[in-house]
Amino acid sequence: MAGAVLFVTVFTVYGWLCPGYSWTSMFVSELSLGPYGWVQMLNFVLTGALVLVFGRGLAAHFNTGAASLAGPVLVQCIGVSLIASGPFTTDPSAMFDQISTHGVVHGIFGALVFTFAPLSCFVFYRRFRGDPLWRTLAGWTLTAGVVLTLGIGLLKFSQQPGSALFEWKGLVQRVILVTFMAWIFAVAVRLRRRYRGGEPSL
Repeated sequence: MAGAVLFVTVFTVYGWLCPGYSWTSMFVSELSLGPYGWVQMLNFVLTGALVLVFGRGLAAHFNTGAASLAGPVLVQCIGVSLIASGPFTTDPSAMFDQISTHGVVHGIFGALVFTFAPLSCFVFYRRFRGDPLWRTLAGWTLTAGVVLTLGIGLLKFSQQPGSALFEWKGLVQRVILVTFMAWIFAVAVRLRRRYRGGEPSL
């Protein structure tokens, strides 16, 4: 829960405060450029660590049945990828076509995050739809997976020369990130309620 809120809050507030930065046309990773870029780098690392821990918690909770292996592993891989991408700065306005060494490394781990995010939603949807105690999250999980998939497709299209979405690529990326972090938050809230006795445990 903390990781999801931290990540979105930092890149939103810092984006507003960063001179010359446009949240509609520039990627979140571009906040790592410039004299205060360490703020976003630290945001990646801290969020990744929290997502990794969350993935370990999912593994402990969903220890049998559908998604008990693949789901937690995907979430943990997302956490590791966020941590690994943090210290490496992106190339300006680039996502799929990085050139510098730092940019290539950042791009590789970033691509893993954007690949594993929708996959994790679809994997957990398979678990949630068949589990009475998690079924209420099944529709939201499927919706998140579809939104992420479509958003990544639009993001890829926005990088094409002359694309009408080029000036809106930052907004498209934010829709993807906020959707995934909202899904993590929702699952974490449900898990927390179960362990605090608010709902019956599995």
